[in-house]
Amino acid sequence: MNVLRSEWTKLRSVRSTWIAALSTVSAGSALSLLGASDALGTSPSDLPDGWDPTATALKGFLFAQLLIGMLGALAVTSEYATGTIGTSLAVVPSRSRLLAAKTAVVAAVALVTGLVTTLVSFTAVQEMFAGAGLPTAGIGDPGVAGALVSGTLYLALVALIGVAVGVLTRSTASSLAVLVGVTLLVPAIAPSLPGAVGDWFARYWPISAGQAAYTVVPVDGAVAPGLGLAVLALSAVGVGIAGHTALRVRDV
Repeated sequence: MNVLRSEWTKLRSVRSTWIAALSTVSAGSALSLLGASDALGTSPSDLPDGWDPTATALKGFLFAQLLIGMLGALAVTSEYATGTIGTSLAVVPSRSRLLAAKTAVVAAVALVTGLVTTLVSFTAVQEMFAGAGLPTAGIGDPGVAGALVSGTLYLALVALIGVAVGVLTRSTASSLAVLVGVTLLVPAIAPSLPGAVGDWFARYWPISAGQAAYTVVPVDGAVAPGLGLAVLALSAVGVGIAGHTALRVRDV
């Protein structure tokens, strides 16, 4: 508990933590509204088949995931940047315990941030749809509550991947470059590769698979929501193990 309290004190006392958290909520919500505004001016009968008002309301996750991933990375890289990582390891010689405490604290902050981002985005977009006379989704509708929970977990898992990336790179700039590639570039470019390789990236790349978790209407070619979240979770565990191994075997 002392290590957890120490890590919480460090995380909340760094301005970048709250900038990243508030940016995730505000940017995620604003971009969700912007992305969903494409449907305005369309009559309900002209909407495409399989139109999903829940997933449409969470389009802002495309950028919010990068911000919350950096929240996780900054929990580690800020200590390397200032040199305080040496002090942390002197106080807590068990590197496994130190990393576990960092991960737990980031997970708690990310869950709250992800929940607020999900609910604000969903509520704002549904209000916009209702005002435009378009079909809306309610939390009580079948599958919607589960999609919102999955969306919250999706953002939290990306934050945990950010922690592991921060441990592996030990650099804020390098962490940002890796997260941009993982969350934005690969999902956008790799599915265009020919044949089975492109199909695999479109379905099973962790970010692409995870995005299926917060859909209500099935998407052709996408994995099932539960499988998508499981793929992302297993990837977070794998990257976390790599980060843990690196922290234990490398010099600071």
